[in-house]
Amino acid sequence: MLQITGLTHSYGGDGPKVLDGLDLSVPDGQLVSIVGPSGCGKSTLLRCIAGLIQPTGGRLTLDGKPINGVPDDLAVVFQDYSRSLFPWLSVRDNVALPLRRRGKSRSERRAAAEQALESVGLHDAGRKYPWQLSGGMQQRVSIARALAYRPSLLLMDEPFGSVDAQTREDLEDLVLQVHRTEKMTILLVTHDIDESVYVGDRVVILNRSPARVHADLPVGLPSVRDQIDTRGLPEFVKLRAEVGRLVRGGARVPGAAPAAAAQPAGVAEAEGAAAKPGH
Repeated sequence: MLQITGLTHSYGGDGPKVLDGLDLSVPDGQLVSIVGPSGCGKSTLLRCIAGLIQPTGGRLTLDGKPINGVPDDLAVVFQDYSRSLFPWLSVRDNVALPLRRRGKSRSERRAAAEQALESVGLHDAGRKYPWQLSGGMQQRVSIARALAYRPSLLLMDEPFGSVDAQTREDLEDLVLQVHRTEKMTILLVTHDIDESVYVGDRVVILNRSPARVHADLPVGLPSVRDQIDTRGLPEFVKLRAEVGRLVRGGARVPGAAPAAAAQPAGVAEAEGAAAKPGH
């Protein structure tokens, strides 16, 4: 579980606050979308969680351990895939590189990289170089690298902001597939309101800087989602409108479910099925 309590951060120490007493709890196995006005501190929040910057106040723990540096069981997928991949390494070697930190042998790193590439649909791209791939394929390599590392927490900072609309939808579906099969905890920052609802178990809305949690909404959509059918559901349309209103400064939803009450997609469905006669 990721636990954030009273998180505060100011760049320059005594400069203006970017985060101000932010509280958030993320149970294991949840996919949480984080949205908010531009410049509100979403990326700063992820960098604090990743241990890339030291917050000026508050407490962060992952699986009960304080985050005082980059956690061993964490991976990050950035928006700018062109800067996160080494152009002189093959695709397979890019994916395998972080596994050196795990103490894996060369053969183990290679096998894990090939398996991860297979899972993102790039089984035949291992010997190529990043510059030989399209933008969408390069971002798939970044996701494969995270999967090969087997993190307990995956952070995604605007991961699809630099690809075309069709590729973006394909990558959204890939993240949902990864979430279902790997059961890992994922925090995804996005400016796309539709995307936040489509992929998330919850949508957390931050207010304007200095950021706090403005609202925390559970997503009651089926765990198996489709780009056409799911986006046409009345529940999707209603929640998308509510998230959009909140991002634009609307009032907090009365009686909105607290963070601890939200469940991963599919849990409520399973409980409901179990309650029916004959189950």
